[in-house]
Amino acid sequence: MATPRRAQLDDKTDISDARVVIVEARFYDDIQDALLEGARVELDAAGVGYDILSVPGALEIPAAIAIALDAAKKNGRPYDGAVALGCVIRGDTIHFEIVSMESSRGLMDLSVSRSVPLGNGIITVNNEEQAWERARANKLNKGGDAARAAIQMIRIKRKLAKP
Repeated sequence: MATPRRAQLDDKTDISDARVVIVEARFYDDIQDALLEGARVELDAAGVGYDILSVPGALEIPAAIAIALDAAKKNGRPYDGAVALGCVIRGDTIHFEIVSMESSRGLMDLSVSRSVPLGNGIITVNNEEQAWERARANKLNKGGDAARAAIQMIRIKRKLAKP
C-alpha cells in the first residue's frame, strides 16, 4: 500500500464564520464514531461551525446533504460546505459496488452542480480491519481528511469570490 501524503496547504483565507453540515451514515456505529471524531477535530481547529445529521446508510448521504443545503438557505443560514462520512464494507454480493459507486457519484454530482465545497469521507473497504485503519484519528484519519478537504474547498470558493 502506498503511504499517504498530506500536502501542507498554505491557504489561510479566513473561514472562521463558515458553517458546514456533516452527514454521517450510522450503519457501523463504532467506526462512524471514529470518523466523526476525526472530522470534528479538524473543523474545531479551523473555527468552522457545524451541524450533524445522521442517516441510515451511505446511499442516503447525498440526498440528506441536498435537503440540508436547501433548508439552511431557506432559513437564512446557508451552509458553506458539507462533509460526508460513512463506511461501506464489502460483502458477498454486488451491493458493495452499488453503494460505494452510487454514493460517490451522488456526492460528486451534488458538489459540481451546486458548487458545494464537499469532503467525501465515505470509506469503502474489504473488511473491518481496513475500516478501522482508515477511521481512527491516529491512523489514516479519513474523517479528518474529509473535513480538511471541505475546509480547503471553502477557502478556494471564498478566495475566488472576492472582487
